[in-house]
Order: sequence, then C-alpha cells, then structure tokens
Amino acid sequence: MPIKLGVRELVEFTLRTGDLGSTSNSQNTALLGARIHRRLQKQRGENYQKEYYLDLNLTLNGADYLLHGRADGVTLTDDGASIEEIKTSETVFDQLSENTLTLYWGQVKLYAYLLMQKEPDLDDVTLTLTYFQTNTETTTQTDQVISRQAAKDFFDKVIAEYVTWLKFRSDLRERRDPTIQQLTFPFGHYRPGQRELAVAVYKTILTNKRLFAEAPTGTGKTISTLFPTIKAIGEGVIQRIFYLTAKQSTRTVAEEAISLMASQGLKLKSITLTAKEKIQFPEEADLQPDENPYMLGYYDRLKPALLDLIDHNDQLTRPVIEKYARKHTLDPFEFQLDASLFCDIVIGDYNYLFDPQVHLQRFFTAEDPDNFFLIDEAHNLVSRSREMYSAELTSRPLDRLVEQSRDLKQATPKLRRRLQDLRATFDDIVAPLLQDGKTDTTFLTPPEDFNHDLSRLVEAIHDWLVDQPQTPFTQSILDYYFAAISYQRIGEYYDDTYRMRLAVADGNITIKQLCLDPSAFLADSLALGHGAVLFSATLSPMDYYQTVLGGDTESLAYQLNSPFEPQHQAILVTNYIQTTYKQRNANLANILLAIKTLVDGKTGNYLIFLPSYSYLLDVTQAFQMAYPHIKTVVQQSKMAEADRTAFLANFVADPQETLVGFALLGGIFAEGIDLKADRLIGVGVVSVGLPGINPETDLIRDYFDEQSQQGFAFAYQLPGLNNVFQAAGRLIRGSKDVGIILLMDQRFSSPRYTNLYPQHWQHFRRLYRPEQLTTAVQNFWHQEVSS
Repeated sequence: MPIKLGVRELVEFTLRTGDLGSTSNSQNTALLGARIHRRLQKQRGENYQKEYYLDLNLTLNGADYLLHGRADGVTLTDDGASIEEIKTSETVFDQLSENTLTLYWGQVKLYAYLLMQKEPDLDDVTLTLTYFQTNTETTTQTDQVISRQAAKDFFDKVIAEYVTWLKFRSDLRERRDPTIQQLTFPFGHYRPGQRELAVAVYKTILTNKRLFAEAPTGTGKTISTLFPTIKAIGEGVIQRIFYLTAKQSTRTVAEEAISLMASQGLKLKSITLTAKEKIQFPEEADLQPDENPYMLGYYDRLKPALLDLIDHNDQLTRPVIEKYARKHTLDPFEFQLDASLFCDIVIGDYNYLFDPQVHLQRFFTAEDPDNFFLIDEAHNLVSRSREMYSAELTSRPLDRLVEQSRDLKQATPKLRRRLQDLRATFDDIVAPLLQDGKTDTTFLTPPEDFNHDLSRLVEAIHDWLVDQPQTPFTQSILDYYFAAISYQRIGEYYDDTYRMRLAVADGNITIKQLCLDPSAFLADSLALGHGAVLFSATLSPMDYYQTVLGGDTESLAYQLNSPFEPQHQAILVTNYIQTTYKQRNANLANILLAIKTLVDGKTGNYLIFLPSYSYLLDVTQAFQMAYPHIKTVVQQSKMAEADRTAFLANFVADPQETLVGFALLGGIFAEGIDLKADRLIGVGVVSVGLPGINPETDLIRDYFDEQSQQGFAFAYQLPGLNNVFQAAGRLIRGSKDVGIILLMDQRFSSPRYTNLYPQHWQHFRRLYRPEQLTTAVQNFWHQEVSS
C-alpha cells in the first residue's frame, strides 16, 4: 500500500516560511470557512465540479507514495480547464503575507500539475484564487495561467525539496533498523508472563488486530509491549509507535524503557509530547503572536533547528526540546510537534489520538498502516473518552458579558444583540423546567433555537474580534467564543449515543451534550493505524472493556496471571461491615477497629482508601481521635506536585513506627504510585467504590440497559470495582513484596463481585467477626516470619 501524501501537507512542509501564526485562527474559522466554501461553490456554473479529487502515484526515495487532494473546484470544457482554490480569513487581502500567498498559490499549482497528468491534452490551466474576507464578506478573485512546463517545473522543485527530507528520514531508518534487529530483551531473563505478553503483542501486529491485554502489576507491561513493537519496526511491518497514556508517571516509565534499550545499542528517535501550558516558555504567556520572538520568523529557523536537534539526540524529552527551542528561538510546543514527524516513537496523552478537538492532524487525518498504537492504563480511557466527546455551555459567563457590553463602546450593537439573543434562548429552554418545579432534565435531540442563536453569536464574535485591542472584556469574549466553538464541534458528532442535559443551579443554566457511549468514535480512531494493544493491570471483565473501548468482533483478549507468589498477599473481606450510605455511621466503629487491627499486625506503612472526600475526612478524624498515638497522613482536596511528593515521602523504607495514610479511592494515590518492598505493607479499601448516584451516570445505566447490556454494572459497579483493583495494586510491586489487602464491605464477598475477581484474587477469605480479622492478620505475619 503506498504512503499517502496530501497536497496541502506537501506544500506547507516544503514552501512555508515566515512567522508562526496564532493556532487559534484556523480553529476559529473552520466551521465558518466550510459554510462559505459551500455557498461560493453553489454560485458557480454548470460545468463546475466541486471538491474535485486528484491523485498521482509516485516513487520517492525508493518508496511508493500517493499524492492526493481535493481541489475546491474544477471546470473542464472544450475551451480549456480552470481550477479554483477558496480561502477564507478576516485579514484584508492586500495585507496577506507573501508566505501566505505562496502557500495558497502553491496548492493550486500542484492541483494543476495533477490535473494535467490526468488530462494529457491540456497545454495550460487557468488558476483562480478566491479569497473571502469573513468580517466584511468581501470577495477578491485573482487569476493566473500556468503552462504544462511551468507546472512541471514547480512540481519538480517541490518534490526535490521534499525528497531531501525523505532522504534524511530514510538515512535515520537505515541507521535504526540494524540496531533493532540486533536488539535482545534488555533483561537477563523474562519475568513470569512477560514472554507470553510480548509474543501476544507481536502476533497482534502481524495480524493487524486489536489486543486487549490484562497484565497484573509487576508483569512489566511497558517493556513487554514496547520491545516486540520495536522489533516489528525492525522487520518493516510498521514504522512508528504511539505510546499513549493518561498520566505523566507512565510516560516516564516508557522513557526509561527506551533508555534501557538505548544503553544496549538501540538507535531510534523517540519524543515525549508535553501539553502547551506546561512547555510554553513563561515569557510567551502574555504575548500576542506578532510580538512573540519565538513565533516571528519561526519557519525560517525551523529546518536548521530540526537538523540540529535530531542529529544530536535520540530521546527528545521535554528538557531536550526546550534546550534546542531556546537555542534556535522557536516556540517549544510547535517545535516538538514538527520534530515528531521524524520520530519512531511518540509518547503522549490519549488526546493526541482520541480527542476530536486536539488530535494530531499531521498524523491522524487518514488511515496510515505505518502507525501502531500502544494504549497504557487503558481502563482510564473509558471516562476520559466520554469527556472528550462531551461539551457544555453555561449562562453565567454570558450574563457578565451582556452586562459589560451595555456600558462599553468597544461592544458593537450587533455583538450586544447576539449576546442578548443567546441569553434569552437560555431562559426560553429552561422555562418549562422551572414551571414544573424541576432543576434538571434530559432530552434526546439538541434544541434547534439554541444552536441557531449560538451559531449567530459565534459569527458575530468572529467578525468583532478583528483588530480588537487586548482588554479584559476582549479576553472574556474570547473565552466564551472558544467554549462555543468547542460545543459546536462536539455537536457534529451528536447521534443516538448522546443525550442533552439541562440543569439550573443558583441561576446558572447549563446545557450539555453528554456522550454516553464513545466506543464507535474510539474504534474510528484506532482504525487510523495498523493495529493497537490496549493494556492495563485491571481490564476485568474483559468483555466490558472490549465493548466500551472500541473493540470489534476480531479483537483479541489476553489475561495474564500475577507473576508473584499468591501467599505473599492476603486478601481479607470483613463480612460484618456495611458501608452503604445509610449504614456508614452505624458501621464507623467497626471500620475504625478493622483499620486498627490491620496496622497492629506489624509495624509499617499502610494506605486506607475511601470513596468520597467527605467520607475520607469523617473516617480520618474519627480514627485520629480514637487512636491519637498512631501517625497519620491525609490526602488533601487539592494538592500541587510538591504536596503529592511530600505525601509519598512519608512512606519510608524500614519504618520504625507505623504510618497510616488516608487517600481517595480513584484519586491521585490510587494508581500510578510505586511504593515497593516495605514502603507499603497493607492496603485497606472502605466500600466497593460505587460512584455516587447522579443523573448523568443514571443516563449511562439506562443507555446500556437499552442496548441489552448490564446497565448498572457498566455505569456504576465496574468503574467502582476497577478503582478498588487499582488501589489494591499499590501493594505488591515486586517479587519480594508482601502485605495484606483488607476489603471493608460485605458486598465484596457476594457473587456479584467475586465473579469479577481476577485469578490471583480467588484465594480471598471471608471474615464474619472482628476477632477472626485479628487472627487472620496475626497468622499472615507469623507465616511470613516463619518462611
């Protein structure tokens, strides 16, 4: 299959010079530009063919390519041919930069060359650049005629420039592949399960499948997935790996695995992508693009900087990117994205592939069989993807904008009117709700009046923003504008997997497009590559995760047993404790005693997880009052990175006194932390972790019931149980670790839960009285001492 190469991609890579413009421009005008294109295309003559597809097969640097694109319009008659390229922007045509015009004309010239290859009788083609200025609705048309020879000369020039970079990339691959072929597993031996997982991953790649893999903590999932995938690159099966995850800690683990293989001779390029707000230089924060030295002249400095960066570094981590961005005066966020085109492994957040609003367009506009996806901690993708495909707008910011616009000369009458219209529409759609004495409701289809008035406001703001000075009002308008644009984009995906939510609280009206089941969207994203492995320590039950994460009938499933001796871990269920909301107060004394019994078994560090922050505070305060002599540390509602580090620093090795940490189930300390050996010897979980009953989760339940699935399990039980599994997984991190998991809720021993336990939890013990817990804890540590 040839490598697909877009006309626009080719032109922008080879011909772009000058400044890095504001990335918001293209985002702001995307929907409006599409509507203008359609309007202008309808005005053309009967021979006009809109969205005219053109392609050409090429062999470049020994590889097959398909150069392709869609011209906005082509007219073919007996008298000749013409091609139209339509561009939209708020900038006055005469003020467009020379580089912008070069890109515009470059695109239509390439289309002319492709058309001449398709129509060999054409000696020349008329090129028309139609420019629509959106804020004044002024149209400017410019024509030029290009001959067959001139089109060929232009094409050859562009291709020659591109081939230079293809040669650069192929040289990197020629250096890379022998080192991959010689690479052996970087440890002296495989841990139990590692070889089996690596083989499963490699077979998945060979068969173009999706694999859902559950590998318990300690298996070494990162190296077991990266190693075989890198080996597949060396065999020419794929060319690029995307290692995507939800947390910075797991991205660091991937970097460390690559470093380990690099120390044994591996030569490939990897990059870790960092969010814009984290990598942008502090001095850029308050600068407009036309004032920012890291953006001005960006493309004039980019290519030498790329050569410098890639020639001297294999692992492009954030410090490396920042170093070379400063050296060459380049915006570090955009620089890392441009550098990623030359990398074999791209490490980053889920949103770079799955988020419809921020995914990497340079990689994911069409299917590319060279790409393979490794999705780490895949259980997190369930809730994350629902958030990605949902969007909401509220009325309170609009209230402030309406009020401010009345007294500001900066606000035009049209802008004031559109702000007031949308605010009035909020009131109109919430009026029936308030008349019925309700505060929230759900409906199936988006309200047409709301979407209509929102579109008119977006267009009005878009026109108004041109040449506006930077003021607090301008920034407030811009913030709401971006929220509205986001809402409109999500609206393009709205289907029967969505529900509209309308709620009012303290006068603030919220309208939300809630995605209940994003699995089809995830499947579409995964289909953009050669295949995927979605893996986690907790993917039970497997059929649930395959359903909600875009699996198909050909998806593979693989579950590994724990690599550690089962006797190293006791799983104790207190069958005498009930933690349903109504029973919590009555069971508080039993919970406190159970925690005290757990920590009395052996001096050491313990973590106790609770399902809500209010419950966490209640239990913590009661425990501290009952047992003031026991040292405690408590997760706070908001913790900066330094606070998190300080919290974990309390869990020292070889402790001389007992420490009990209290943390939130499903929170920042319930996964992604690594307290090995005696830094943690016991974990307690209070309750089965069901999310609090709420209207949105009820909608998820009802939706899956309608799909003949287990609605309550999908919406409440399984997400809660996964949080329990993750919290319990903090305990046994290595082959020498030992400890006790204490599950404090009688529901943990019911078949509804025990049937979902992974294989290495099947030896759990039910305890019916407090004294049985005392005996079980004492016996466990006695056996450990004896062994």
